[in-house]
Amino acid sequence: MEVWKMSEKNLDKKIIDIFREKEKVNIGYIVAGYPSVDFTKQFLKNLDNTALDMLEVGIPYSDPIADGKLISHASFLASEAGVTTDTVFDLLTEIKNDISKPLIFLIYYNLIFAYGIDEFIKKCCEANIKGIIIPDLPYEETFEMSEKLRENNIALIPLVSVTSGNRMKKIISQGDGFIYAIGSLGVTGSKQVDLPRLESFINEIREVSDLPVSLGFGIKNNDNVNTMRKYADGVIVGTSIVEFTQKNDVDYVIQKINELFK
Repeated sequence: MEVWKMSEKNLDKKIIDIFREKEKVNIGYIVAGYPSVDFTKQFLKNLDNTALDMLEVGIPYSDPIADGKLISHASFLASEAGVTTDTVFDLLTEIKNDISKPLIFLIYYNLIFAYGIDEFIKKCCEANIKGIIIPDLPYEETFEMSEKLRENNIALIPLVSVTSGNRMKKIISQGDGFIYAIGSLGVTGSKQVDLPRLESFINEIREVSDLPVSLGFGIKNNDNVNTMRKYADGVIVGTSIVEFTQKNDVDYVIQKINELFK
């Protein structure tokens, strides 16, 4: 199995170890506070019953530019219900001892900036967050953010797409944990992937980085998952899982996730 050359001395090893131990890594996504804070709490407490190896937790935001219609609507509803960054921190800090799998925040930069970078990172440490994905992080802010997160053993997970071009190596150079590769040209939950182009894209990433590559965006069913596993070290599913959560039934969501990643 590939031995990932990651900066272990600076980072919590939980994410690293999962990619070393698992042949393929399953990563899910939920919107915190959707359909309710209690649902999120119960789902997280039962995360060990799912086929997921780690989970992205989206912080509700009014203008989620990288998200498709379904996730954007879920984020809007959670925000309207009063779910804030502090709501999520309080919840995760309360139940962190019940969660054995790594949690990764997906959060927009304006929320971090408004919160205060140092205070935000402090709260992430208290909530046992292992990684952060920031879809709209300005490149000029990346170095400072990466350094601050590394000092606190949190991975800044780089997000790259086929349109990253010459910027790809720079973006990846400040990242840790794994690379989030956008396998579709659109927003999340959108059109199907051009597989030859996808394979070329993954090869380009591997030429400039030893970090494991996880594919996301537009992966909706078990067939999609198995196809993506041929190309990447991990598979990320968001839109379908958020759609499952609409039923507000934790057992149902667990069942559907396990079918998705079987």
